[in-house]
Amino acid sequence: MRSGKEMVMLVLVAVLLGVVSGSSPASDNQPSQRWWKSMFSGASSSAVVNPIGSSVVFPMYGNVYPIGTDYSILPIQYTQGPHPFYRSSNDLVACRDPLCASLHSSEDYKCDEPERCPYELEYADGASFGLLVKDTLSLNLTNGLRVSHRVAIGLCQENLISVSKLPKINVSKRCGYNQTPGSSNHPLDGVLGLGKGKTSIVSQLQNQGLVRNVVGHCLSSRGGGFLFFGDDIYDSSQVVWTPMSPDYSHYSPGYAELTIGGKGTGCKNILVLFDSGSSYTYLNSQAYQAFISSLRKELSGKPLREEPNDKTLPLCWKGKKPFKNILDVKKHFKPLALSFSNGWRAKSQFEIPPEAYLIISSKGNVCLGILNGSEVGLENENVIGDISMLDKMVIYDNEKQVMGWVSASCDRPPTSKASFM
Repeated sequence: MRSGKEMVMLVLVAVLLGVVSGSSPASDNQPSQRWWKSMFSGASSSAVVNPIGSSVVFPMYGNVYPIGTDYSILPIQYTQGPHPFYRSSNDLVACRDPLCASLHSSEDYKCDEPERCPYELEYADGASFGLLVKDTLSLNLTNGLRVSHRVAIGLCQENLISVSKLPKINVSKRCGYNQTPGSSNHPLDGVLGLGKGKTSIVSQLQNQGLVRNVVGHCLSSRGGGFLFFGDDIYDSSQVVWTPMSPDYSHYSPGYAELTIGGKGTGCKNILVLFDSGSSYTYLNSQAYQAFISSLRKELSGKPLREEPNDKTLPLCWKGKKPFKNILDVKKHFKPLALSFSNGWRAKSQFEIPPEAYLIISSKGNVCLGILNGSEVGLENENVIGDISMLDKMVIYDNEKQVMGWVSASCDRPPTSKASFM
C-alpha cells in the first residue's frame, strides 16, 4: 500500500511505454452527467501552445470480487509479465538527477555509481528494486492533441540491455514488482506510481506543462472504470472537497468521526487514508469492534445468520436462500459515514452505503468487505479501499492540496474528441 517515502496509488499495468493511446471511442448513447465539464470540440491554437488544462483518460478493467486484485489499465510495462517484454531505451537517469534525489532520504546521499540511479520501494504486498531510466510516453489529451514526452520510469536491471559495462547491482532482492499471480492467476506487469512524489507519472507530466497535477479514478460496481490525469473532466462545484492532511505524504483527508445509520459510534479522530491499491476497507481495532457490535445488534432478529464455513472474508452471513446480488440484502444493513472537519466551516462527509462494503460470495452469502486493519499491521490507520470507492469519482488535487468525491456512473470514460484506449 505504501512505499518508504510516499503513499503510492497502485494500479496494475500492461503493454509498452510509448503506445498509450490505443483506440476505443466512447459510445454515442452515453448518458449525460451534470458533473462532466463540456469537452472541447477540437484543439484550439492556444491549446497547442499550452496543453495544460486538458486531461488524459484511461479505461480500467477488473473488480473487487471475485478477481480480488487491483484494477488494471494499459499504459506501461516495467518487467516481464503477460505482455511482450519491454525493451528499454537505456537512457539511464544519473545519480545526481533531481528525480533520483527525490527517491532518497537525504540530499547528501552517496553516488557510488554516478551514471545511474538505483531505487528500492517497498509495498505492503511486494517490492520494486532496479534502476531509473527515461523513455518516451505518448498520450492522447482530451482536447484532441497527441503528445510525446520523456518521463522517468523504474526498471529491473535485467530489463536493461546495454548496461553490462556498469557494475552489477545486488539482484538477490526481488527485481521489479512482485510478479506472483493471485488466486485469479492474472500475472502482473508492474505498478504505476501515482503518489505525491516528484517521480510519479502525473507530477512529471505537470512539470512538462501537459496536465495539472491531479489524479482521479472512477471504479464501477459492475467492474471496470477509468483513471485520469488532469482536471477538465469534472465539474468542481459538484464535488465534495476536503483538504489533504499536510502531515502525511500519502493521500489522507486527516481525521474523521465514524457514524452508522446517522448515529455516532464514539469513534472520533480516526486517521483515514485513501488507497486504491487495497481491494477492501480497513478500520483500526477500536473502530472495527464498534462497527461489528453495532452491526450484530442491528441484524438481531433479521433472517440472516453468521456462516463461519464461508471463508471468502472473515465475516459472512447466510440467508434463507442464496443471495444473487447486494440488492437482495442491503435493506438489512445501514450506511456508514466518515465526517471530516479539517478546520472548514462545514464538515465533508464520505458516505459508505451497504453496497460499498458488502459482497455476495460465490456461495450466495453476503460478506463484510470491511476488515480489522490491526490484524494486518495497519495499527491506527484506517484505509478506504476500492470497495468503498465504487461508483464514485475520487479526485486527488496535488496542486490545491485537496481531495474530493462525487457519486458517478463509472461504466465508461467520459466522451470527448480524443480516442481513449
